[in-house]
Amino acid sequence: MSSLNVGKKKPLKQPKKQAKEMDEGDKVFKQKLLKQKEKQKKLKELKVKVMGNSPLATGGIKKSSKKICIFCLR
Repeated sequence: MSSLNVGKKKPLKQPKKQAKEMDEGDKVFKQKLLKQKEKQKKLKELKVKVMGNSPLATGGIKKSSKKICIFCLR
């Protein structure tokens, strides 16, 4: 005889957690996090703004544009 309870069993429902009240330490911590996130957003915006205009560091080997005169070497 086959059983009807084949497959995954559903977990029992947990009672909902009540929202705990925030004390002063939690409020200060959240404010610090918000300030840090704002600073990071500003830095990202500045990076995009600067990189959009021109690259900061142009890498590679620079070649000399001076031409050598064969007659000047003698």
